[in-house]
This record gives sequence, structure tokens and C-alpha cells, in this order.
Amino acid sequence: MVSAPTLTQPESLLSPLAKASARWVLVLFGASGDLTKRKLVPALFNLAKAKLLPDNFAVLGVAFDQLSVEQFREQVTSFLPAADHGSEVFDSFRRRLYYQQADFSNPEMYSGLQKRLGELDQEYLTGGNYLFYLATAPKFFGHIVQQLGQSQLSCQENGRWRRVVIEKPFGHDLESARALNRQIKAVLAENQIYRIDHYLGKETVQNILVFRFDNAIFEPIWNRRYIDHIQITNAETVGVEQRGGYFDTAGTLRDMVPNHVMQLLSLTAMESPVSFQADAVRDEQAKVLHAVQILDSEKVLHDSVRGQYGEGMVRSERVPAYRSEPGVSAESRTETFVALKLNIDNWRWVGVPFYLRTGKRLAQRHTEITIQFKRAPFELFRNFPVKKHSNQLVMQIQPVEGISLSFGAKIPGPILRVGSVDMSFEYSKYFGEEAYTGYEVLLYDCMIGDATLFQRADMVEAGWSIVDPMLDVWAALPPRKFPNYSAGTWGPKESDDLLQRDGRAWRVIE
Repeated sequence: MVSAPTLTQPESLLSPLAKASARWVLVLFGASGDLTKRKLVPALFNLAKAKLLPDNFAVLGVAFDQLSVEQFREQVTSFLPAADHGSEVFDSFRRRLYYQQADFSNPEMYSGLQKRLGELDQEYLTGGNYLFYLATAPKFFGHIVQQLGQSQLSCQENGRWRRVVIEKPFGHDLESARALNRQIKAVLAENQIYRIDHYLGKETVQNILVFRFDNAIFEPIWNRRYIDHIQITNAETVGVEQRGGYFDTAGTLRDMVPNHVMQLLSLTAMESPVSFQADAVRDEQAKVLHAVQILDSEKVLHDSVRGQYGEGMVRSERVPAYRSEPGVSAESRTETFVALKLNIDNWRWVGVPFYLRTGKRLAQRHTEITIQFKRAPFELFRNFPVKKHSNQLVMQIQPVEGISLSFGAKIPGPILRVGSVDMSFEYSKYFGEEAYTGYEVLLYDCMIGDATLFQRADMVEAGWSIVDPMLDVWAALPPRKFPNYSAGTWGPKESDDLLQRDGRAWRVIE
């Protein structure tokens, strides 16, 4: 019989400060967009149902669209579960949603915003605490922050706080990321800036820290002596959907690697922080990113792979090639798949390769981190029937969140035979399934001022410094064989070759 789990969570998730940290107004720039409707408002509503929002709060949506307050409320609450409509929590939450039509580029808009926020302060007694969420196109990030500064809306004084959440992409290369950091840090202190990566809202990603540093059975073997290599896979079955215009100027390398993939790598490889305070954790993440060996031009050609999908079958449905997607050039050279081999130059990881792959229109929607342990130094059972097995620890992030461990065991019977065994658990089966968007924890942490799960300026720039040399080489040497993999497969053959040259292979995902 499995005993009930003991729920021990970081203080930021359980403290009474959670609900009371405050009173606040959340200002959603880009409030008429899909992110607000499909993720942010549902996440806020889930927090309201969990009684993790204060009594004194309001949400003010700001966007270009001409909408009345009632139209805005109807638009964003239509994405909430039908079963909740009409409940006391739903009605209370809905009443706290407000809207203001505005042009982000017009300086006069911010004086009107200041007046509206003052009215909400008086109505809800929010104390002048504002959380600004920039769910807009990246071109507006710097300008909005500058205007918040000029209108004094970013000013913290007399115990009130002002915080700004910035969505990705944060820059499109190292130079632009540095420029954006300079621009916003001319207005905001680093502790006011929350560079968000929704991947870190997933339970398994957060659990990497708990799994590593709160379980003494794993940390002693989490190093080059026992680990052969590490794989990080982020696979999507979707194409570019309606983002063809944006994606064709960005590509998978820019879109996924400096943020999502580097966050997974840094959490997997970091040293133990001295505490769970935000900067203690992020200091260690930054050290790992700075220790990643930067690829020179020759290494880029040898240790990186790019691909672009052609037409193919995904879930028994024929889908078009990338170059046939809306908004994409018929001769596009933009990559939709990336595979990399990286090395970390520090005591713990020297000699342990990290293989990373991410792409669109792949065989399955799946994100995981695979820790491949070394084989036993002496094959004691080499003369007995042995089914091929290896010691692997797999942290599955999506679509199913869980952890599994593979090892060898004797198969029952009079003859000594060794087979492979998997021990695994899924979060939903063990802790119960919740309909979360992945933004709940992140929004909650913004409200209580916990920046642990958000990127700091040096982390953003370190991620781009790893990617920049590849961008330069790929721009100088156009791909010869695009498209080079069919939709519904696991990417180009060169991705498999990347590991086979080292006598390794990608974990088979079934």
C-alpha cells in the first residue's frame, strides 16, 4: 500500500503572505490577445478558486481593441470552465475585471492609465501596488517600460511596489538582448523585472530542484563519475499555426533554445544553492550557463544540426510542408528543428555531453530530460541471457508530468535471466489532477515578489551568448537540403548521426 504523500513545498507556495502579500492591481497590456484569454485569466481564476488571491485586487486590461468593460469580461471569461459560470467565485472574479482601450505608443495614454489606476485603488483599497504584465509584441517592451517610468507608474515608494512581467522573446540575439536590458534597467531595478518563461510553471521543472537537492540518494551520483550523458528533448507536433510571419524571421533556435532549453539545462546541471532564495538559485543557474563551452565555427558545423519539415503525416492527418504554411516564404531557409551537442566546463560535468533537440511537426508532443548513467564497470552476467537495458532517469515534463527510473532485474523463473524494469510515477495519479495552465505558480510568485523562477539579466545574456555563434554560422552558410525531414518523424537523419558518432542514441519515445 502506498502511503499518502507528505506535502512539503517552498514557503512561497504556502505562506500566509501568499494571500496577503498584498493588495494589488494587475495591468494586462495586450489584454485582447490569446495569451490573456487562454492562459492568464484562467490561471488567475484558478488562483481565485484556490483562495490564493487577496480580498483587495483588480485586473485592468489594456489593448488597442475598442471594447466595453462588459465585452471584455465576456470575452475573457468565456474561456473559463462552463461548470464554474454563475458560481460565487466566478461572479466575484468577473466583477473585478476592467478594460481600457489604449495606444501603447501614445504617451498621453499613460496619464489616463494613472488616473484609472487611482480610481481602482480607491475602490478596492489596493494601496498603489501594481503588477504590469506585457503580453504584447516584443517591439513594445522597451517603449512601455520607458513610458511607465516617465509617468512615475514604475516608482516604488512609501511601501508600495511596482513590478513588470516581460514575456519572451527577450531580444533576438545577444546584442538586442543587452540593449533591451539596458533600456528597461534604466527605469526599473532588477528586483522589479520578471522575465517570464512559462515552462518553469510546470510541476516537473520545479521538481528538478526538489528531486536533486532534497533526496540524498541522487545528489552523490549526479556528476561525471556516474553519468554518461544527458539528453533534453522538446518536441511539438504542431507547425507554426498562425505565427508564420513571426516564426519565419525567428526560427526554432531563437524561439526555443536561449530560454526554454537553457532553463532546463541550467536546472539540471546547477550546483546546490545556499538557500531557496531567488538570487541564490539564479546565481547557480547563471554559473552553469557561463560554463557552457561556446561553439566556434568548426564546432557549429560538427556539433549542431538544423532541419526544416516537409509535408508528412501527423496523427494520421496529412499536413503541409513548412514552406507552404501561411506567412512563410516559399524559399524559406528558416529552421524548424535544432539539435545540439554542448559541453560544460566545470568540475562536475567535464566530459559529460549534453544533447539537446527541439522542433516542430515531430512524431509526438513530448518534453523530457533523460539522465543516462554509465554501465557497470564489470559485466558480471555476460554469460547469461540478458535483455539489453540501461540505467536511465527520465523526467517527463509534457504532456504527462512524471519521473521514471530504468534498471536491470532478474526475470522470475529457474533460469537466471536479466531484464529491464521501469519504476515510474505520474503527478496526476499520485497527487491528483488539476486543470492548471502552467501560469498559476508564476503569476502567484510575481504577486508575492518571489523571482526564483524568472530569468535574471545575466542569465538571458548568457543564453544568447551560447546561441549567437550558431546564428552567425547558419546565416553565412545557407542550408543545402531544406526541407530535410518529413512532418511526423523525429527530425533529420543528421540528428541521429550527432549521437551515433559518439556511440550513443536518442532515447526511444513511445
